[in-house]
Amino acid sequence: MLESENYDYLTAQTGDILVSAFQEMLDETDDNHALWGYCLRIENNSNQKIRLLKKDLCITNDKGDRRYDLSFGFHGEMPDLESGEDIEFEDTAFIEGNIAVLYGSCLATTDDGSEFLIKLPIVPLNSLSKHSAQHQKSIH
Repeated sequence: MLESENYDYLTAQTGDILVSAFQEMLDETDDNHALWGYCLRIENNSNQKIRLLKKDLCITNDKGDRRYDLSFGFHGEMPDLESGEDIEFEDTAFIEGNIAVLYGSCLATTDDGSEFLIKLPIVPLNSLSKHSAQHQKSIH
């Protein structure tokens, strides 16, 4: 489990759906590689149930290399979120380079079958974002 109390959340909102995210460097090697953990929290603040169908995530590093995660569901499930419910999704990303960003969207549907995209916040994956977030936490 990632240690969320050490980091400030980044957020994006699509209508009444709020997505919060944070990142944590889990391991860094001397050869310019790092293993990052990230957590997405999707909150349904609408007045109707939604189903999360798939995610479309991309990680792009400072060299222009991209890694995509286009998959159905979240860890194999397509969760339903009633009004007022939320879900957390954790995963890891191994990146090469000093800087990378995680971005993307989720496809969701409502009870009436309407599909819509939920935008995710842009999450920086670099050692500066780690130190900056720790510094922000210490001065609050």
